[in-house]
Parts: sequence; C-alpha cells; structure tokens
Amino acid sequence: MIETVASVGLPIDEKLMVQKNRLIPENGLKGGEKRISIVTGTHGDELEGQYVCYELQRRIKENIGCLTGIVDVYPAINPLGIDSITRGIPGFDLDMNRIFPGSENGSMPEYIASNIIDDLSKSAAVIDIHASNIFLEEIPQVRINELSRDTLVPLAKLLNTDYIWVHSSATVLESTLAYSLNTTGTPTLVVEMGVGMRITKKFGDQLTDGIFALMKELGIWNGEVIDPKEPIISEDGEVSFINAGKSGVFAPCVEHWKNVKQDDHIGDILNPLTGEMNERISAPTDGIVFTLREYPIVSEGSLIARILA
Repeated sequence: MIETVASVGLPIDEKLMVQKNRLIPENGLKGGEKRISIVTGTHGDELEGQYVCYELQRRIKENIGCLTGIVDVYPAINPLGIDSITRGIPGFDLDMNRIFPGSENGSMPEYIASNIIDDLSKSAAVIDIHASNIFLEEIPQVRINELSRDTLVPLAKLLNTDYIWVHSSATVLESTLAYSLNTTGTPTLVVEMGVGMRITKKFGDQLTDGIFALMKELGIWNGEVIDPKEPIISEDGEVSFINAGKSGVFAPCVEHWKNVKQDDHIGDILNPLTGEMNERISAPTDGIVFTLREYPIVSEGSLIARILA
C-alpha cells in the first residue's frame, strides 16, 4: 500500500511527494505488530539502496505468508535529488541529511524532514542505506555513534555486513536522520556500501539477506534466513586514512577488502603529461583495505584508501 509521507506544492502545478510502500501480513493487522523501516535516497547520487528496496519487496511478496509484522519502504526521501541525480536538494543547495529533525513550521526542506521523522518514529528498527560517492568504493558496513553502541551493535551484527565502524560522538553530526531518531528512542542503523551513481548487485543482495535476518530477530518475519556474517567491529583509532600527496592519476595495485602489510604497495599517482610517477603510495600499517579510490583523478589531499588495522 503506497502512502504519502509529505507533500509540498511546486511551481507549474507540480508536487514534491515523499512516498513509502507499506507491506503487511496477508491476513491483515491484528494490533501490536512490530515495524521495520527501510530508508534510502537521502542523497540523489547514492543509488545502491534503490536495488535493496526492490529486492526486499520482491522476496516478501513471493513469500507473503512469512510476513508477521510491518515493513515500510521509503525509496526516495529526497525525490528531487534522485530525479536530478543531485546529492543535495536542488534549488536549496542543502544536504538533506543536515536538516533533521526539521520543523513543521520551517522551510520546505525542514517541513519535509519533520514529516519524515514523525513517520519513522516508533519503528522497531530503521535501516538508513547510503552509498559512497563517485570517487570511492566501500565494502558493506554499518556506522554507529558510540553513544548508541550498546543498543545498535547487537542489531548491526545481524545485517550480514563485513564491518561495523563505531564512530566517536565528536565526529557525528547532530542534524542527521540517524542521530535524530536514535536520540529519541528509534534504533537507526546507517549502512554505507558500494559506489555513488551505480548499483553493486552483490552488495545489495548481501544486505537484503541481512535485513531478513534482522526482521526474523524482531519477530517481523518467520521464513528461512541466512546465518549473518560475523562482522569486524572497530573503533575510530583502528582506522588509518591514506591521502594523496600530489595530484595526478591514481592507479591501484591492491584489491578492495584485501589484507596488506605495512609498506606494501597500494598504488601510484601518475603524471600523464610527463610520463613520470608523481607519488608511490604505501600502506602505513598492517590491515584490510575497506575503502579504495574508484575515480582515478586525484588532487593533493584526496582520499585514496582507508585501512582497518
């Protein structure tokens, strides 16, 4: 059942509508059912979650008799951004994930954000799906504010991701959807995976398997589910960042999500004009490469890789 979460008039008799699809048990609701909410499309250039929304609903509809709770799917909470492949909200120069919890009496983006928060509140769990940008590839991971660690880590371990990154509270923006919901008692998990402006099907299938495992734990699904992967869990201090020292074209020498040793060759920054190597990139520590540069053109300071020690 498709429902409108927020609607605002636009010029030329158009409307901006944030919609969700609600799936319920085939025999209807009896009262007291738990609800899980799947949210994506916050940033219009992050499309990995679009496939998850489709695949999750496809599997549920094929086995509707196994659904014992409510599944709400929000594929585009920034519909103008999705339509225009724009990270922020077109016409406002705003990042949708920097205006929560919003305001019922505020500007158009704040009004929409307020309606989204109200609609998601009291979910048993919210999965907020993001992709990386067009420059980097991320392995499927859950990112958690350390203030919500005790509540969220047990849920995150069911999502079948490779990695759970617990951030220090100082690095978490209070205006994000996840922070706003977590601080008001609605458990919200932020998933990052893949690359901007594309869909990585294997990552989407991996996460969808995990969502069903979480749904079963919450009592929303009674069908068969996988045994989720045992993720690596780390703190901020265990992550090393590699940034470009010079501009040029980055050519990697390692694979994504592979082990490296300290001083291993990560890649080179090349100069196509002179035919010279501007910089040789080496691993600063032993670990696993969980973020790797996808877009080859780099400037001084560009992020090349993250290594989990």
